[in-house]
Amino acid sequence: MNVTRRTLGLGAAALATPLLPKPVLAQRGFPDKPIRMLVPWAPGGTTDVQMRAVCEQAGKRLGQPVVVENKAGAGGILGAQALLNERPDGYTLSQMPISVFRVPFMSQRPPFDPLADFTYISHLTGYLFGVVVRADAPWPDFNAFLAEAKANPGRFNYGTPGVGTSLHITMERIATERDVNWVHVPFRGVAENMQALLGGQIHATADSSGWAPLVEEGRLRLLVTWGPERAKRFPAVPTLKELGMDIVSTSPYGIAGPKGMDPAVVRVIDTAFRGAVADPAHMAVLDKFDMPAMAMGPEDYTAFVRRQVEEESAMIRRMGLRL
Repeated sequence: MNVTRRTLGLGAAALATPLLPKPVLAQRGFPDKPIRMLVPWAPGGTTDVQMRAVCEQAGKRLGQPVVVENKAGAGGILGAQALLNERPDGYTLSQMPISVFRVPFMSQRPPFDPLADFTYISHLTGYLFGVVVRADAPWPDFNAFLAEAKANPGRFNYGTPGVGTSLHITMERIATERDVNWVHVPFRGVAENMQALLGGQIHATADSSGWAPLVEEGRLRLLVTWGPERAKRFPAVPTLKELGMDIVSTSPYGIAGPKGMDPAVVRVIDTAFRGAVADPAHMAVLDKFDMPAMAMGPEDYTAFVRRQVEEESAMIRRMGLRL
């Protein structure tokens, strides 16, 4: 994939639901075998770790394991694409990143319709995003990095998990606001991204908080975070808004299945996952990565998707991004 501009590639009770007794699920006849959960990111990254944690807890509530299957690449849309060929029986689901709502509007031949081709089940959480550089890099803060990038158009590059991701789009929004011309280098996941940064192949990495251990070890320097307020674990690091840019990017996400799923099956899955979101074992993972719990059921999540599609498609048109 290529993007034509600056790139080398492109309620509350449910939350406290206890473990569901198996007879309740058995009355519905679902599930009676393991469920596949497609995670369209590489193993070991923030999303993979979080999804494995929430799937483990959901499986306990469902009485069947929820097995994660990684499908990394293409900016996070491979899980959604795979759902197009699956039966709507609830046994194949996918994590749905915001890139699913963007890529169709960046494509001459959209791979799917995000509003018509999926059944949205449960919203889960969002990310802490930020920009990191090597600890020995010469830029003490994000403004210094931007100033040098602006003074050297086309010579600075940054890595993200892929074309059309929130990391890519937000970095291009920053470039527009600060009149910077830099180069986007997409990777398949946080491990490749970090390896390239530490090896000196790229100047900076924009990614979710999988960089946190390397920052705490002193191998990377965190220049800025993209949330509405400073991260709890990195209170000395400013947000984009504090640096004068009206940008907040958290890329919230949930899970979906193929279109046409039985509403009764959707309710069973949603109940299990909303209980799993609030489980202490899962909450510990969210805290580790500074990720908020953002549980929503099918109706609220579907309405959220409609709003997101409207906002993301308008942004794509405004920025003129094309694959």
